[in-house]
Amino acid sequence: MNTFYYKATDRLGKPIEGNLEAKNYQNAVTQLRRLNYLPIQITSQLNKKLSIKSPLLISGLRNKISQKDLVSITQQLATLVDSRITLDKSLSILVDLAEKPQAKEVLIEVHKKVHAGSSFADALADFPKVFSKLYINMIRAGETGGTLASSLNSVASFLEKSEELKANIKSAMIYPAILSSVGGFAILILFTVVIPRFSKLFDELGSALPLPTKIMLFLSSSIINHWLAIIIVFTLFVAGFIFYLREEKGKMHWDGIVLRLPLFGSLAQKIEISRFSRTMATLLTSGVAILGALNITQAILSNRVIAATMNKLHKGLKEGNGLSQPLQQAGVFPPLAIHMIKIGEETGTLNEMLTKVADTYDREVERSIKQLISLIEPFMILSMALVIGFIVISMLLAIFSINEINF
Repeated sequence: MNTFYYKATDRLGKPIEGNLEAKNYQNAVTQLRRLNYLPIQITSQLNKKLSIKSPLLISGLRNKISQKDLVSITQQLATLVDSRITLDKSLSILVDLAEKPQAKEVLIEVHKKVHAGSSFADALADFPKVFSKLYINMIRAGETGGTLASSLNSVASFLEKSEELKANIKSAMIYPAILSSVGGFAILILFTVVIPRFSKLFDELGSALPLPTKIMLFLSSSIINHWLAIIIVFTLFVAGFIFYLREEKGKMHWDGIVLRLPLFGSLAQKIEISRFSRTMATLLTSGVAILGALNITQAILSNRVIAATMNKLHKGLKEGNGLSQPLQQAGVFPPLAIHMIKIGEETGTLNEMLTKVADTYDREVERSIKQLISLIEPFMILSMALVIGFIVISMLLAIFSINEINF
């Protein structure tokens, strides 16, 4: 038997806390339900000791499970639990099935804690860089409400959709990245190999050169003679920019700039709307209270300006205004999304409507990315054509001026 510390509420909503003896976490939940208590938090005293002694907590392995592997593990666990196999046995099976050593070690540690009487959520909480707050809170809600399999399916679906969105963005940026790399390399070869050869020829002829040619030769000699300084300055600039973004004020300022940019601002807003809606829908479906769901959702939003507006939602929800009215006052969500959420509140289908909002804006994100790429590609081609055109014209002007002098 293990000792569990619990926090719960009775039928009247009065908070209660204390200790009880139980075989495991599920048995502790069952005991509290028999007393007509609603469990809020259940912590194994043994789990605290295990978390201190666990050698994996100081190991780097727990930080290396990919999102794809996590989705697969979650889906497999959901299938096992949904098949009426106990959580302890399901985790044991997953340990045997795990192929990658990083995933296997994390699963072994989680299984040890659950087998010793810890709740599944508490066991996962020891690996914050593998399992997010959203993941842990959904599992906790599923354990408390007796819907663990449903919560696992929901979180797997959420992770899969998130990974799909990231993959779409990355795949859309592959061609522009290749185009810019090849173009940049070609221009660098022109400035460091081709132009210097003509420079020697112009010097031997000793004639006065046109201004565009002088500019081109100056740029070429600067790159060749000061390449190390250029690399150092560029590296310092990138490092300074990264440091700037890590500061809360800097990140807030930059995110505000991004939102005001044409096309990019609209895309960033749509991505955050999709992320907010899907996260809220997933958490609410799993039984997480709306204020708790909002706290978790606010933390995972990448744009700090939009995340900061969520504070208005906290105030509005506490005043009983629902979700749609504070969202409208925050001025972040477009009318379509607010209207859909309002309908969900009025019809009691908020979870489903939030999912529809997320699906709608996922499609909008894909459409916006395609539109953005269709504009970026010709812009990049035009930019490279202008640079190469400038080089060619500068060379021709120099040749023409030499011919005129000789004539």
